[in-house]
Amino acid sequence: MRGRPRCKPRRLYADRGYDFDKYRRLLWKRGIKPLIARRGVPHGSGLGKARWVVERAFAWLHQFKRLRTRYEGRADLHQGLLELACSLICLRRLRNSF
Repeated sequence: MRGRPRCKPRRLYADRGYDFDKYRRLLWKRGIKPLIARRGVPHGSGLGKARWVVERAFAWLHQFKRLRTRYEGRADLHQGLLELACSLICLRRLRNSF
């Protein structure tokens, strides 16, 4: 087997679209704590803080048109462009922090 061994997450954050007891039970059976926002409850559960990080990362990646609209048919080419984009994002962040 190539790569790092897979590890199981301790928690899973999800929005209201996944608020079903079926999903919660499946996660608990696998030893994963579900943190799923409830439907019909006002905002303020705190899940937005974790979700914001993911949404921001997607926004940074969508600056690169070839990643936003996937033109590559081959997964290895897409993976290479994704890694290049992540490197450029990190370089820009480092350059701006000094």
